[in-house]
Amino acid sequence: MAERLYREIGESIKQEIAKSNIKVGDKLPTERVYAELFGVSRTLVREAFIMLEIEELIEVRKGSGSYLKNNLSLKANNKVSDVGPFELLQARQEIESSIAACAASVITKQDLQKLQDILDIESAELEIVEKANNADRDFHLSIAQATQNTVLLDTATRLWDMRDGNPMWKKLHARIQDTSYHDQWLEDHKKVLVQLRKRNAEGARQAMWQHLENVKQTLFKLSDTDAPDFDGYLFAQPNS
Repeated sequence: MAERLYREIGESIKQEIAKSNIKVGDKLPTERVYAELFGVSRTLVREAFIMLEIEELIEVRKGSGSYLKNNLSLKANNKVSDVGPFELLQARQEIESSIAACAASVITKQDLQKLQDILDIESAELEIVEKANNADRDFHLSIAQATQNTVLLDTATRLWDMRDGNPMWKKLHARIQDTSYHDQWLEDHKKVLVQLRKRNAEGARQAMWQHLENVKQTLFKLSDTDAPDFDGYLFAQPNS
C-alpha cells in the first residue's frame, strides 16, 4: 500500500525539524511556510500536522501555533499505523489462533488461574468500557505469555499496541460499546479457556479463531462502508 501523501509530507516535516535548531517547546514554522516549501496545499500540510499531533510529536495550540512536543528520536518508532482495522484483525486471527494452540501444550496451572482471574474481572466490569477492554487485552496477552516464547509474546503485544494506537481502529471501536457485544466476547473467552484447560491445541486454535471471527463480523455490521478508511471489503467472504 502506497504511502498516503499527507504521511509523506509529515515525514518531510520531521526531516526539516531534524535539520533545524528547533528544540522541544519551540514554535514550528506555519502551515503556509511548509506548504510553500514543499509546493503543496495548506490543507495537505494541515493533515500532516494532525498526524504529527496524534503521534504526540507536536502540540497545536489554538490561536498560537504549533510547537515541538517531543524529541524526534523518542518518537521514531511511534508512527501512526496506516493499517486498516480489518487488515489488523486478519493478522490477529492468523497469529493469535496459533498462539492459543501453542499455549495449550505448555500452559501451567498458574497460567490457567491467571486467565480465570482475568475473566472474573471482565465479567464483573462488563459495563465499564475501559476496564472491560483492559481485561480483554490482558486475557489475550496472558495466553501469549503462557506459550513461554518471548517472540510470540512480543508479536502479540505489538499487534495489540497497533490496535490501541490506531486512530482508525479507535474510531470504529467507539461504535461497539454496546455491552451485549462484550457479553458475546466474554463467552468466547470462556470457550478458549475451556480448551486450554483440556490442553486441546486444535480446540484452542478453533475457539480463538471463532472469537476473532465474531469480532470481525460485529465490526462489519457497525462499519460505515462508505468511509474512506473502511478496508473490510478486502477481507469479506464471497457473497457475504
